[in-house]
Amino acid sequence: MPGLRRDRLLTLLLLGALLAADLYFHLGPRVRRRLRPRERPPGCPCARRAAPSAPRPAARHVPPAEPDGGGPGSKLRALFAHPLYNEPEEPPLLGPEDSLLAGPEAVRYYRRKVARWNRRHKIYKEQLNLTSLDPPLQLRLETSWVQFHLGISRHGLYSRSSPVVSKLLHDMRHLPTISADYSQDEKALLGACDCTQIVKPSGVHLKLVLRFSDFGKAMFKPMRQLRDEETPEDFFYFIDFQRHNAEIAAFHLDRILDFRRVPPTVGRLVNVTKEILEVTKNEILQSVFFISPASNVCFFAKCPYLCKTEYAVCGNPHLLEGSLSAFLPSLNLAPRLSVPSPWIRSYSLAGKEEWEVNPLYCDTVKQVYPHSSSGRLLNIIDMAIFDFLTGNMDRHHYETFSKFGDDGFLIHLDNARGFGRHSHDEISILSPLSQCCRIKRKTLSHLQLLARADYRLSDVMRESLLQDQLAPVLTEPHLLALDRRLQTVLRTVRGCIEAHGEHSVVANGPTGQSAPDSGPS
Repeated sequence: MPGLRRDRLLTLLLLGALLAADLYFHLGPRVRRRLRPRERPPGCPCARRAAPSAPRPAARHVPPAEPDGGGPGSKLRALFAHPLYNEPEEPPLLGPEDSLLAGPEAVRYYRRKVARWNRRHKIYKEQLNLTSLDPPLQLRLETSWVQFHLGISRHGLYSRSSPVVSKLLHDMRHLPTISADYSQDEKALLGACDCTQIVKPSGVHLKLVLRFSDFGKAMFKPMRQLRDEETPEDFFYFIDFQRHNAEIAAFHLDRILDFRRVPPTVGRLVNVTKEILEVTKNEILQSVFFISPASNVCFFAKCPYLCKTEYAVCGNPHLLEGSLSAFLPSLNLAPRLSVPSPWIRSYSLAGKEEWEVNPLYCDTVKQVYPHSSSGRLLNIIDMAIFDFLTGNMDRHHYETFSKFGDDGFLIHLDNARGFGRHSHDEISILSPLSQCCRIKRKTLSHLQLLARADYRLSDVMRESLLQDQLAPVLTEPHLLALDRRLQTVLRTVRGCIEAHGEHSVVANGPTGQSAPDSGPS
């Protein structure tokens, strides 16, 4: 009998150990994943204070801001309340032809995408013999990313008064991820290159596509450079790092300029283990994760973007800063044209393009389709002013939505090579403005307003960027450089007016009708 009781005791101990192991290794992680959104509510200050992969100034806690800026006395709120930001846009939106997407068609397309994702996710779980407590995803039309897509119109990616942008930024900052993958261009090139033959080491700007629990997607670019690090003077523009904070700052600047052509972008501290490694189904992406000698979780990009672990990005030990840019509608729904910029750079170690040596180059551009369209040329000049303010020399192509034709707005994508050197102003970026001597009256009016002390560009940018979780997004020298560059743009316009007259330089309306001649300003 004592031996029998001892056997029962051993059996109970063994069963208890198996139950504890199952709870710890199997059920525990599931419960933690399901409860993760409640573990760190949006207002939790520890999310902002968690250390990134390298030291930087401590993030400042700011209360959630309203969509149009700060509280009483706010320069940003005053700016958006100015008549320039409230006057009706031209031409008026008349009907479905002025919206990018047809609502019913888009909804059907997204329902099919969700159903396909559920099927593939189920097959993936079955192949790995995994069980899941998560119910199948459902498409909800009220989600911010769906409303963002449906709100894109001929006037821009979002309207001035739309509350959707604030909701979208909040969702990208807080929603849990359900998948992570390489972007399509990386997938197309993986394994199709010899890294020893690449002159441009584009791998220093590793990027990933993250999908959230509401089925929205965003492009994730991790932190590669500290805030106070300037691009070395000997770096060519095409080997510069891509900076996550530049993507964030570009979105805020674009909105302040009233362009609304940069997709909504937000900063986030991403747990690279839980929010990338544990949710990705891409075996190549899984294979590039490793633990560094400092016990940090790191990952790197495969060829052609980079082949060496010394260029990896690392958490501290798991958390990593990055920017998240909202995806635009699928090309199947909204085809886009990618057009080489007429002011494209040579992207070589030597040699110059024609625009760099021919001061009359704009005369040639204006004779060649699609830049013979006055609206297209004015949009390129808008983009050049935007790039000059950020210091981005890497604008080799631009994209437009096919539906809106030749005079449709240009989408200001890929801004991560901006804000690299606050101590240098690259005047050549302004060549479209200085050579063509044309500018929209609306653009000029906004620039003149932002040069006034009441609405100073650096002040409203500083205030706007404080809304981001990763604040301070830009260092003070970069903010002050915006004011200096703005004055350079205005001096260039004044020089054009003195040489050609205001009626030839300042264009009224989106398609560039000549303004009445009111004399030099």
